Amino acid sequence: MEPFIRPQRPQGSAELLHLEAWESRWGLTAGFSTRHGGVSAEPRHSLNTALHVGDSPEDVIANRRRVTETLGRPFEAWTCAEQVHGSRVYEVSAKDAGRGRLDRESAIPDADALVTREPEALLTMFFADCVPLYFYDPEANAIGLAHAGWKGTAADVAAATVEAMGRLYGTKPERLLAAVGPSIGACCYEVDEAVLKHVRPLAAELDGYLQEGAASLVLDVKEGRARINLKEFNRHLMIKAGILPSRIELSTWCTGCRTDLFFSHRKEKGATGRMMSWLGLKRG
Repeated sequence: MEPFIRPQRPQGSAELLHLEAWESRWGLTAGFSTRHGGVSAEPRHSLNTALHVGDSPEDVIANRRRVTETLGRPFEAWTCAEQVHGSRVYEVSAKDAGRGRLDRESAIPDADALVTREPEALLTMFFADCVPLYFYDPEANAIGLAHAGWKGTAADVAAATVEAMGRLYGTKPERLLAAVGPSIGACCYEVDEAVLKHVRPLAAELDGYLQEGAASLVLDVKEGRARINLKEFNRHLMIKAGILPSRIELSTWCTGCRTDLFFSHRKEKGATGRMMSWLGLKRG
C-alpha cells in the first residue's frame, strides 16, 4: 500500500502528500509536496518551493507560507539547508529554527541531512527526482530528514543519518522508523557509465551483504547504460545500517512518470521547480 497519501485538497491550499501512518500514530507532521496549489508561473507552475531555480523569490516565499498554512504550522518553523549532493548531517538546534525560509544566505550550509529533537523546527528539503529519506526514533523523540540523489546514495547519506542520530540521541537502528519518499523510479532513470562506475560497486557490496540480494538495483539496458533504482538502493542501505525491513515505508510514486503531479528535472530537462519533503515533531 502506498504510504504517501493524497487527500482531497481544499480550494486555495497547497496540494500535499501525507505520510499518514506516522501522522496518525505518532502525531508527527510528515510528507511531500506536489506541483499544485501555488502561485509560481511556468515552467515552475505552480507550487515551486525552492529559491535556487530562477523563480521569483516572492512567489517561492508565498508558496512556502501556503504549505505551512496548509499544515497548520507557523512559517517561522520552516528550516532548510543548502543541499550539495553529499552526506553531511547537521543537528538543528532551537536557534536554527527558521533558517533559510526567506533567503538562501541564511540556510544551513552544505548539508544533505538534518536531525533534531526541537518541536519548533519544521525540517524541509527540496527535490525534483532525487530521493527523500525520513527517520523517526519514537523513544528519543528525534527525527531526521535526508536528500539522496545518486551522489548522496553512493555516499550513503542514509547510514550517515542513522549514525548521527545514534551519536546525538542514543538512537538504536533497530528502533528507528524510516520511509523512502516519492522520487524517480527505475522505469525512468537511465544513466551512463559516468554514474554507473560509482553505483555498481555499491550494488555489488549490497548484494553480498543482504539476504534478499540486490539484483534489482542496476538493470542493464545496453553496453554502458543501465536503469538504476534509487529507492531500492536507499532501502537496502537503511537495512544495512540496521533498520528493520518491516519498519521501512517505501513509496511507489515516480516523479518521472507523473509530471502531471510532480516536478521532474530529468523529464522536463531542468526547466522546472522543486517539491519539498517535510518532517516535524508534535508540538506540546
